[in-house]
Amino acid sequence: MRYIEILNWVSLHMRSIVGVLVLLIVSSSCDDSSDAPTPPANEKLVEATIQYTASASQLKFLAQFAGFDLDVDEIKYDANVYKVTYKTTFKGSEIIASGLVVLPKTNVEVGMISFHHGTITDYDDAPSHTTETDSDALLYAALSSSGFITVIPDYLGFGSSTSILHPYYVEEYTASAVMDMLIAAKELAVEEDVTFNKKLFLAGYSEGGYVTMATHKGIEEKGLEDFELIASFPAAGAYDIVGIENFLLTQATYDDPSYIAYIIRAYQLTYDFPDVLTDFFKQPYSDRIPGLFDGTKGTSEINAQLTPVLADLFQEELYDNLNSDPEYAYIKDAFVENSLTDWTPTAKMFMYHGQSDVTVPYQNSVDTYEKLIANGTSGSTLTFIPLNGDHSSAIQPYIMDFVPKLWALR
Repeated sequence: MRYIEILNWVSLHMRSIVGVLVLLIVSSSCDDSSDAPTPPANEKLVEATIQYTASASQLKFLAQFAGFDLDVDEIKYDANVYKVTYKTTFKGSEIIASGLVVLPKTNVEVGMISFHHGTITDYDDAPSHTTETDSDALLYAALSSSGFITVIPDYLGFGSSTSILHPYYVEEYTASAVMDMLIAAKELAVEEDVTFNKKLFLAGYSEGGYVTMATHKGIEEKGLEDFELIASFPAAGAYDIVGIENFLLTQATYDDPSYIAYIIRAYQLTYDFPDVLTDFFKQPYSDRIPGLFDGTKGTSEINAQLTPVLADLFQEELYDNLNSDPEYAYIKDAFVENSLTDWTPTAKMFMYHGQSDVTVPYQNSVDTYEKLIANGTSGSTLTFIPLNGDHSSAIQPYIMDFVPKLWALR
């Protein structure tokens, strides 16, 4: 009888016993998980959204159709294209910047290349607005498909940071914004299980050439943990800004006055130079320039609102006094500060420029190369490669030359 009573008691309280056991098991597993390491929070990456996937077969076909004289067998991985936002700093404050990151779909360790676009003034031209049918998208995805994490910054002033004017040809913020995006790209690769082998490459054309060299310099001077800069490929950039301005003061006309106005307007806002527009430009242009850089106009439209006749654009006093009068020292000092001629690269650099270029004069790259060599740069480190063509037509020869060199160094 005692035995039956015990069975009845157990049956009556079985649910409670099971509940207690389950509670103990759950509590035990929770306690165990509390000892597991939590992944570190991202330092720079804020958000990443996949835009589209490019297949390797599609990229091979498009590369052949576009007439790229490259080994398309190097294009071997599908690639995911992400729009990313990340943290960087501008004038002492944190700001959210943006761009594209393309990740190859592979388990093989891969390097990273940051590719930097030329001058834009229209918000719609930012890389983060690129669609898979745009011509630039082919290059970005093909680089990734050949075995690279590919980084394409919008630049400050575009994409997520349109609250400020792009700091055009300002070395400090040019380099720091790219370096912060490289960290964000590495963090995204970790999240997506793409293994980065620490090898970094930089490339870009026109303003992108300046961005490339400024970033190369910034990495060598400030360091970038967990990255090994292997080589950079800057092309057709206005590296010596002092040289550019002195060149323009000897010319009667210049077909792209928007570039000059862009630099001066950027320096006005970046360095808080209240009088620089009227010191540099005649009326009505000094009053007109701020409204031209509102993010709705391309460079052709801005050029049409200025004048190619430089004597009508520049103040007369500028010709004789820019380099000698203390009144203009603040402008000249800004040109000197942002010229990339005062350093000695140690990682490989391949400089390119079209020999018929008058938009960014070919001689500017020659002079920069000679100054870097005079600073003590090794001839085995720095190579200068003249290209056939002008500012537009030399782009394709540049790509055809730098990409095989990139592949050979990876």
